[in-house]
Amino acid sequence: MAKLIYTAISSLDGYIADEEGNFDWAEPSEEVHAYINDLERPVGTYLYGRRMYETMAVWETDPSFAAPSPAMLDFAEIWQAAEKVVYSRTLDAVATRRTRIEREFDPATVRRLKESAESDLGIGGAELAASAFAAGLIDECHVFLAPVLVGAGKRCWPDRVRIGLDPLEDRRFDNGMVFLRYRAAP
Repeated sequence: MAKLIYTAISSLDGYIADEEGNFDWAEPSEEVHAYINDLERPVGTYLYGRRMYETMAVWETDPSFAAPSPAMLDFAEIWQAAEKVVYSRTLDAVATRRTRIEREFDPATVRRLKESAESDLGIGGAELAASAFAAGLIDECHVFLAPVLVGAGKRCWPDRVRIGLDPLEDRRFDNGMVFLRYRAAP
């Protein structure tokens, strides 16, 4: 069975975006980006909420976005090759290939997708991930902690959901970012 993996870049105080919605402080270095690419390479399908999809679509819709570095270009190729499922009640059309819209997040459908998938699934966006955490669907968490405190904003972790996490891996990078990999405890 495929794993459902929640991946996020978070501030040290647990936010994925600050109060104004900015996350420029989370930009990975070339070293971190290359590591992220290796983690994302086995993912065959991404599950996104509308806002996260609109943020990520630039990896296909703006070719100049990936141009600054080899790691960014590699990520663009990885992302474009994967299937994408966007959960949205308001989005009328998608701007990227290999992408479909689902109107409702249905845990039973995601369970079946995990059972039938030949490669792992990634989930992005704190709100969508909160629904998957609440349904017991998340198998692993990949979190990159940026060495910054932003004070407030969009939280990385869901409220009112208690889940044990078993540590699997950790790594510190030269820019001060730290990677933590956990298995969601049953």
